[in-house]
Amino acid sequence: MKPYLDQIVKDLTKTNLKRYWPNFEVVSYALYDKNSVYLFNHPKYENIHPKSYNILKREEQFVGNTIILYEGYPMAIADMELYEDYEGLFSILAHELFHGYQYIKGENRFPDEIMGITYPLTKENAELRNRERQNLYDALLETNFSKKTQYLNDFIALREKRAEGMKEHLTYENLIETVEGPAWYVELKAYSEKSPLANDLIFKNYGKHLIDKFDSTSNIRRSCYSSGLFMCLLLDEFSPSWKESFFGTDATLFDLIKLFNIKPRKLPLEDVEISPETEEAVNFAVKLRQKELEEFEERTGIQLFIEGEITALSFDPMNIIALEGKLLHKNYIKVRINNKEYLVQQPSLAFCKDGLKNINKLHLLLKDIPIENGDSLTVPGVGEINGRYTKQENTFYLIVN
Repeated sequence: MKPYLDQIVKDLTKTNLKRYWPNFEVVSYALYDKNSVYLFNHPKYENIHPKSYNILKREEQFVGNTIILYEGYPMAIADMELYEDYEGLFSILAHELFHGYQYIKGENRFPDEIMGITYPLTKENAELRNRERQNLYDALLETNFSKKTQYLNDFIALREKRAEGMKEHLTYENLIETVEGPAWYVELKAYSEKSPLANDLIFKNYGKHLIDKFDSTSNIRRSCYSSGLFMCLLLDEFSPSWKESFFGTDATLFDLIKLFNIKPRKLPLEDVEISPETEEAVNFAVKLRQKELEEFEERTGIQLFIEGEITALSFDPMNIIALEGKLLHKNYIKVRINNKEYLVQQPSLAFCKDGLKNINKLHLLLKDIPIENGDSLTVPGVGEINGRYTKQENTFYLIVN
């Protein structure tokens, strides 16, 4: 991996990142493997090895490819072990560095992630959304200007028709595209400098994410990354200077697309004809959610069911599977029980009523047996919870007030 490290230093020294985005500023960044972190451009370490890197022991916060705050400074991180080729590693680092640039520019167009949990999985919306995404794909692929504008016309019309019935959830999509689309755009620009295959990738890889009906229906948030990228590329064609003022506006990418002065036709308010493929895609998405919930519920081992008045105080909205009143919290959930707060840092299944925060049953899978105290259970890693409990083999049932 050391040649990659040396090459990164050279490329981010000589490469003019402003070719990817005007006035691109580079925050601190780090590459890491299972043991070590290779730290670049951090203010605390800049005088130790200028224009080079420092080697630190890997800490728990170095997980995945993302942006973190490290000793008070934004830092882009990338896992070297996920990439076999240099262009992939370099381009994902550029992607995360752009998120760092968004941070220092004060980007505030972030979505309400609760909208992702409550996003309606209906066949009508999925059908219109699939048609919409195909038109966006065709608009970028088309070379005839008249046909290109017609595809954009239909794209805008379909999205605005969807907004009539789910405005808040369309705002969620628009904002994800606006935050993540430009990062994918920068990633693609960086990759294009390292690989002659970049143009093919637009349609083979990134385009596949856009028009794959099964993937886009099952992963609403992730599918917005590709639609955001395609809007960025179309903005390059219609308004080459769009990036200059991008951080000086509250407009979404979709708002900017509508400024092309393309007048979309008004779609009639008639019943939407659902294609067989959309039927399959929605059923597939539902079955995926059912499978994850069933796999959790069918796991064997020490189980704890807490029933009663439980209030969710905080959780990770991007790591939740929701279906029919059940929420599988894949990362963590913080709850209030008997006026005490508990942090559950493991997967758990919440049975909800009247929204996401009112829980009447919480299902935990435990590594260690709870300690029985007569009128309470001490749950390892969670704390002591007062209530009446019963036990059947390795399953505990705790009733709280």
